[in-house]
Amino acid sequence: MTVQAKSAKVLAVDDRDENLVALTAVLDALPVEVVAVTSGQAALKELLNDEFALILLDVIMPGMDGFETAQHIKGRARTRDVPIIFLTAAGDAGDDAYRGYAAGAVDYLTKPFDPWLLRAKVSVFVDLHRREAEVRRRAELLRRALPSDENVPALLNRQVGQVEAAVARLRAKDAELPLSDVETRLDELRTTVRALLS
Repeated sequence: MTVQAKSAKVLAVDDRDENLVALTAVLDALPVEVVAVTSGQAALKELLNDEFALILLDVIMPGMDGFETAQHIKGRARTRDVPIIFLTAAGDAGDDAYRGYAAGAVDYLTKPFDPWLLRAKVSVFVDLHRREAEVRRRAELLRRALPSDENVPALLNRQVGQVEAAVARLRAKDAELPLSDVETRLDELRTTVRALLS
């Protein structure tokens, strides 16, 4: 795969190297780069330096466990919206799953997990991350395209006025000129402006 295709990053956090190797192998077919770390502290450091589409977080780890790590992640403005999927060998005890969701997880999977299911879930979150990045990119382009001293409704109102003036000039030149298409587009523009202003 190309470097560009693997641009989305997934942070995998597990204190056992063999679990990280297995996770990386399971996700290898996806267009993601897996960044593997062995502790909650290392995960928090990675999150300071990079942007991730998703975090796969083990629950039972020495020192800072997965729940505490998730609380730190969700407590930071920069990382609070990064989705977390807990992966645990602790079984499907209801209390642990509840704690996981309460800590901000979007899902809670028990080991051994179905690799196809995990890939499907990761794919969904990576796709959402890419779409959000595209929306942010387009919003920034729009922000740059607008004059900094003018807001969008005022700009649209001015453009509607310019179109109306152009239609009036055309009517004055030739009363027989069919302007239905121009008037239809003008009505569409007016409707859009009104919707934005409301």
